[in-house]
Amino acid sequence: MSDWKDPDNVPDPQINGESYRNPTEVKMSQIVLPCHANHCGELSVGQLLKWMDSTACLSAERHAGCSCITASVDDIHFEHTIGVGKVVNIIAKVNRAFTSSMEVGILVTCEDLYTDKQWKVCHAFATFVARRTEAGKVQLKQVMPHTQMEQMEYSLAAERRRMRLIHAEIITDLLSSSTAQLGTKCRQKDAVPAERTRVESVELVLPPHANHQVSTFGGQIMAWMENVATIAACRLCNAHPTLRTIDMFHFRGPSHIGDRLVLKAIVNNAFKHSMEVGVCAEAYQGGEPLRHINSAFMTFEVLDSDRKPRTLPRIRPEPVDGKRRYQEAVARKKIRLDRKYIMSCKQTQVPLSVPWDQSNQMYLSYNNVSALKLMDARNNWVLTSEKNKVRLYTSEENQMLCFKVEMHVSVPAEQTFHLLSDLRRRKEWDQHYEECELINQADEEDTLYRVTTPSASKWGKGMEFILLASRRKPCDARDPYLIALRSVTLPTHPPTEDYTRGEVLCAGFTIWEESSSVTKITYYNQATPGVLPYISTDIAGLSSSFYSAFSACSHFLEANKDSLVALPEELL
Repeated sequence: MSDWKDPDNVPDPQINGESYRNPTEVKMSQIVLPCHANHCGELSVGQLLKWMDSTACLSAERHAGCSCITASVDDIHFEHTIGVGKVVNIIAKVNRAFTSSMEVGILVTCEDLYTDKQWKVCHAFATFVARRTEAGKVQLKQVMPHTQMEQMEYSLAAERRRMRLIHAEIITDLLSSSTAQLGTKCRQKDAVPAERTRVESVELVLPPHANHQVSTFGGQIMAWMENVATIAACRLCNAHPTLRTIDMFHFRGPSHIGDRLVLKAIVNNAFKHSMEVGVCAEAYQGGEPLRHINSAFMTFEVLDSDRKPRTLPRIRPEPVDGKRRYQEAVARKKIRLDRKYIMSCKQTQVPLSVPWDQSNQMYLSYNNVSALKLMDARNNWVLTSEKNKVRLYTSEENQMLCFKVEMHVSVPAEQTFHLLSDLRRRKEWDQHYEECELINQADEEDTLYRVTTPSASKWGKGMEFILLASRRKPCDARDPYLIALRSVTLPTHPPTEDYTRGEVLCAGFTIWEESSSVTKITYYNQATPGVLPYISTDIAGLSSSFYSAFSACSHFLEANKDSLVALPEELL
């Protein structure tokens, strides 16, 4: 258990000499009583979800100025359990507002009042939608970020929103392609029949379960779902399970006072140290048909006396649907591992080259763009030199040297974006790009390239890069165009003897429209020793390389500002 810095003990940032606090921030502190805990003396995750949902809803309503409902919750990973007598501190604030929805960030920490220690429990993102008023659909006001952290979360919220919008479709495609390749190895004699873990429970929605809009609390529904999932997990292992993760889920419809909520859970698959439980919530009133409210997938572990995961019994799925759920659980586990491998690390801990495949494309793309946005949000850049209106900045962090090149061109931003997006044209202005081959057009936003650069010496080898290029158009007028680059590995393109395999941790362009004809271009490159795709290793030599390349880039853009951009055939 690690110490966690108490946000309440961190001085508020100063804005114009005055203490600043985010106007949408809401805090809740609750002491864990026996009535909140399970028989092991640990806070029920269902109760925690209710507190998190209430805090986040109050934050959303503070910004919207009207009632709001929970639309979705991103993946949640619970790092620690919370015992009776501990204090739960929850902070929620709106990161960004869109037309009628907004992202709310939620941080949960635990406090020991006797040792004065605090530690992080989980960090979550929820989406809330402002309810229609008598005047019609609500148009939310924009969030105005003031601090570097707020600017970073504001920028990343747009990328997280993109992931939510495509998440269900991509997961469905991945499951259908993955399960077709999987066998059902579940014929062990001692396997537990999945039917034994099946749970069904009904709840009557009463006024205490509803919010001030007479709709059932999203957190209450999540708590009921966690309850039946825990029972299903317990029936498999005959021990108390610990909930570790909840996959991203969406509320498909509302529930109201008087509804009967039918909750169903079953263990889909059991692995060596974890199990996946599928949960479904449906509602009805009177003799009407069931309405699908929500579905979720929860991952449980069983801890021994040393708090280490125990080995679990295998599961024997039911025929047909049970085998489908069994196979899909295997595919979802791989997706979770990919997601954790790529997204859970700090940027300095992310491996340089991550294997790219269809199952992790969404997360690699997110990581690629997020890394560039994080670099763009830094405020510790130092102006190193300026030449011909091209500025070079440097920043050193965690023993990594980062470069930032800034210039203006008299070319519309969208045209600039299209000209720079296709790396095959970069060799027209950058002498360090010798050849560029398009390997795979994954979709209209992600492309894989093989790039070669010339040798630094007469007898040396050239360098070779396998790059993922992720393009993003602005979400609104306050966002730039983005082209993010990072190294990946492909089994079809292993290292060769003719070239030294180079690595790019983070690089790319942000393109800001300053007027209809003037665009600000900023190029970023995060260098690690021996992997920078520019030849010189000293600052003076690098400055010369950057100035030469970006002066040529300016001329290239000016010369092609009125030309039709030839995009790859897959994008036309």
